[in-house]
Amino acid sequence: MTPTSALYRGRVIHQRTRPTGHRLSYRVFWLLLDLDDIDGLDRRLRLFSRNRFNLLAFHDRDYGDGSTATLRSQIEAWLDRAGVDTAGVAVRLLTMPRVLGYVFNPISFYFCHRPDGALVAMIYEVTSTFGVRHSYVLPVRPEDQAEGAIRQGAAKALYVSPFMGMDMTYEFRGHAPRERLDMTVRGLDADGLLITAAMLGRRRPLQDPELLSVAFAQPFMTLKVMAAIHWEALRLWLKGVALTRQPAPACEPVTIQHASSERQGKG
Repeated sequence: MTPTSALYRGRVIHQRTRPTGHRLSYRVFWLLLDLDDIDGLDRRLRLFSRNRFNLLAFHDRDYGDGSTATLRSQIEAWLDRAGVDTAGVAVRLLTMPRVLGYVFNPISFYFCHRPDGALVAMIYEVTSTFGVRHSYVLPVRPEDQAEGAIRQGAAKALYVSPFMGMDMTYEFRGHAPRERLDMTVRGLDADGLLITAAMLGRRRPLQDPELLSVAFAQPFMTLKVMAAIHWEALRLWLKGVALTRQPAPACEPVTIQHASSERQGKG
């Protein structure tokens, strides 16, 4: 059965292959939030809130296209454009919450399930350190839906790092989270694999004692993520990795593939 809201404790591993090898690994935790359950979690948990300060919090303005439309309605509109039937669809967001008021999510994942639990679509919401967000809406291939398998791809549409150009494609691999979380994002350019980011974790119950435990073990986690990104950028610069020029932003903050498209990643 596909899990509902939960906590995942784990690790993020980044590996760059060219022009010089570079690897980093750090501990993180994520919340898997059913969009229809967030208000209930706010009422049930003392250490988690929606749209107000707490030890851990979810703020709607941290996600989506920045409009006043609800996050759920935005997701449904994107899925409709992708040719995905939204009747009864459950949307579960894997993300890092605000910790003591601060948040930065390089990538968040929306797992979209039919009432029978089949995974019918994924949305990858990428945020740059420049504060720009872009979402990739990708229907799941019919042969992968029952197993919750993720084998997808999309052309890069957001400038996320001064050390990587825009002529790249992403490959997304993994499974809908159950007892374990396993998601990998690979970035490829004309010369092949350039960078890999792997997110690995174990499921824990979303309860106050668990939230206190992870917050105590990893205080100011989201601030540390931002600091780590800038520290690693300095290391890359010192290694002589060339900078790229930031292009104009995409015309629309979302890339949508249609369910009938043959462009999804294979292999």
